[in-house]
Amino acid sequence: MALTREEREQFLAEPHIAALAVDAGAGRAPLTVPIWYQYEPGSDIWIMTGRDSRKNELIGAAGRFSLMVDRVEPTIRYVSVEGPVVDTAPATLEQLREISARYLPADKVDGYVDFAWKNHGAQLVLRMRPERWVSSDLGQV
Repeated sequence: MALTREEREQFLAEPHIAALAVDAGAGRAPLTVPIWYQYEPGSDIWIMTGRDSRKNELIGAAGRFSLMVDRVEPTIRYVSVEGPVVDTAPATLEQLREISARYLPADKVDGYVDFAWKNHGAQLVLRMRPERWVSSDLGQV
């Protein structure tokens, strides 16, 4: 059963680990990697990635990417969203803290943020405007 707009947006707003996919060029399958993301219903989605990463290079060339999130309990449900990159900017410490707090226990955020800010190199925030959605709740199979 397809999800309503409200259901799919609310599901995407939950802190799932997404599978990011982007065109990897002629003769290659899409690059598909797990990634943290941030989303609020009705807004753009944003991710953070290394400025010099292959992921950033491929997204820059393609101008768009897709994310897919799923769960298996209490029902099998997924949302896939695709759209163009609408903004790219250097990541801020506040954004790193925000996305880290979405996924990590509160007592682990400060240590992770300190480590990541010092060791992960220059990071960018890429914003994607959702254009195409595919979603379903398969119930309890």
